[in-house]
Formats: sequence, C-alpha cells, structure tokens
Amino acid sequence: MANPIYDALPTTIFSVMSGLAKELDAINLGQGFPDAPGPLAIRQQAAEAVLYGDNQYPPMPGLPGLLEAVAGHYARRQGLSLDWASEVTITSGATEALACAILALVTPGDEVVMFQPLYDAYAPMVRRAGGVPKLVRLQPPHWRFSRADLEAVFSDRTGLVLLNNPLNPTATLCPAADLALLAEFCVRFDAVAVCDEVWEAVVFDGRVHHPLLAQSGMRERCVKIGSAGKLFGLTGWKVGFVCAAPALTGVIAKAHQFLTFTTPPNLQTAVAWGLDHAGDWFETMPADLQRSRDRLAAALRAEGFAVLDSEGTYFLNIDLPGSGIAVDDRSFCLRAVREAGVAGIPVSAFYEEDPVTTIVRLCFAKRDETLDAGAERLAKARALMK
Repeated sequence: MANPIYDALPTTIFSVMSGLAKELDAINLGQGFPDAPGPLAIRQQAAEAVLYGDNQYPPMPGLPGLLEAVAGHYARRQGLSLDWASEVTITSGATEALACAILALVTPGDEVVMFQPLYDAYAPMVRRAGGVPKLVRLQPPHWRFSRADLEAVFSDRTGLVLLNNPLNPTATLCPAADLALLAEFCVRFDAVAVCDEVWEAVVFDGRVHHPLLAQSGMRERCVKIGSAGKLFGLTGWKVGFVCAAPALTGVIAKAHQFLTFTTPPNLQTAVAWGLDHAGDWFETMPADLQRSRDRLAAALRAEGFAVLDSEGTYFLNIDLPGSGIAVDDRSFCLRAVREAGVAGIPVSAFYEEDPVTTIVRLCFAKRDETLDAGAERLAKARALMK
C-alpha cells in the first residue's frame, strides 16, 4: 500500500498550469525558470569537466574545491565565517538539502513552525519525518508575522522552524526586526531553524539579504540552505549548499549519504569556478531581473491591475480584488490559461489551510516579448472576468 501522506497529495498546481500552457500553446508566466540559458562560461566549465574531468563518485560531502568556494562566497557576500571542511555540505539541489535537514533534525512528535504561503514540499516532508506542522498565516500586502503569531505556535514541543527568505511566492524579504524576533523565539524555545535562502542573490532596489544565521544566538542552531541553480539561473542543475555548525552538519550529512550520496562532479566543478570567478554577475543579474520586473509591472498597471511590491525572487503578484476581478485566484488562473492563453499560479496553492484566495503569482524572468505578450493576454483575461 502507498504511504498515505504522499498518496493523498494532489498533482501540484505547477504541473497542472505548465501542462495546460503546453497543451494550449499559452504563454507560461507560471513556472519559475528564466528564459536565459545561464552564464556561458560556467556552462563551458561543466562541459569541459564532464569530457575531461573525473566522472566517478566525488566525496560524499562535496568536492573540496566547491566546499571552499561556498564558504568563500558567503564570507564575501554576507560576512559569514564558515569552516568549509566541517560546516558545508553539497546536495543535489536545495530540495534534497531540505529533505536531509528535516529527516536529520525532526524527531517524531516534534512541532515544526512554518510560514504559509510555503513551498509545497515542506509540509509533506515534515509529516513523513513524524513532525507536526504549526502554521503561521501570512497575509498581503506585507506578508509579515508578529510576536502574537509566534506566541501562538511556539511551545516546549517546538523542535524546528522552517523559514523561506526571500519568500516565494510573496516576493518579499524578511525585515531585520522580524528576523531578530524569530531568533529570539528560537533561542527561548531551544529550536533549530532551517532557512531556505535559495533566492538570497535575487533581491532588488538596493536591498541586501541578511541570513538568520547571523542573528544573535543563531550560529549554533541555524541551518542555511542555498542553491547554485538560483544563484546562476541554472535551475536544472540541482546543486544545493547546506551550511551549519559542525554538530548540525554532521547529522545532516548522514541523511544526505542515504539519499543522493553525492552530486554530479562536473556540475560541482563548474559551480566552484563560477563562485570564484563571478565578476559582477551578482550585480548585473539582479539588475537585469529588476528591469524585467519593472517592465511587466508597468504593463500590468497600465492595463488596470493592482501589482504588489516585488522585493526579490523571479516573481511579482497581482491582487485580484484590487484589479476589479471578482473571482478567486484558482478560477482566474484556469480561465486565463484556457480563454486568454496565459498561465499564472494561484497563491492559494501555497497554503496548507485557510488560504488567501485573492493573489496570482507571475514569473518575470522572461524575454521582453514574452512579458509584453503575457501582459496583453492577462488584460484579456481581466476583461473576461471583471
């Protein structure tokens, strides 16, 4: 018999909408991947490594060169001091990193604090590990949590906290005051925080990402997860980073060794080269995406849409009631792809319970002509549903 946790899961909304977009030849502003192929020099490094490098099992924690490169990158970009040999592990994508951390750190019966809207893999992973989700419901337009919110979910049974920052799908960064508040509760209740920070380099308007790991009291109780796929716009590469104090890294690596064990060595080699030779990539990449964000936002506002602020990630959100649209987000998205030829994602799909049903997420990491055509088709969808 199938495990009931996974057997009961529906087909993800991402598969539904991308499938409809392909079937109907619609513009896909739903799934979060860029049109651009990623930095040529890094792709060339991967090709060279697979042709002329070692293609046998690399070390389970990761190639030393990549471990050192990850530690060096975070020292330069975020001021973190990490020992590459004992505090960094390479995984096959950030989702595997999350699975390793949850399996390694959740004891059956532990309560796990999560913030919804949330990445759809979190809750099934937590339940499969025997954890009990405790949900904080975030709401537009600011998507922030309060002291009262944390008081309601933290308890002596809290074992773990899962935080996605910057947050997909809301496209927001957790303010410094909120990070400090969450750190206070983690220390007070002796909880470990697992921080999904895959969007850390994709932030706009001069903003700076601050890791929870750097907050007072969090150095020994925080797991930081990063993604080469998001850093370099190579979402299919599936190279993740886990950074944590040695005691946490050790047990997470034990889970990793029984999942994928290791990650393709040519991709590790290429990512290490990219981190060490990034040049101005981490300035030009978000600047280019910011221009795309602004282009789509301006086109949508010109068509009468209410567009929420996008502080980071590949996404921006439209508010349906504010746009004069009286249907829920799922209904809007299904009708938009079928009747107007454009796919988005209903943010209600990111909630476990009591969903917000008024927000639609759109991906702007696309070519200008795709964004322009997408805005035109969304305007058609709006006219159909006003």
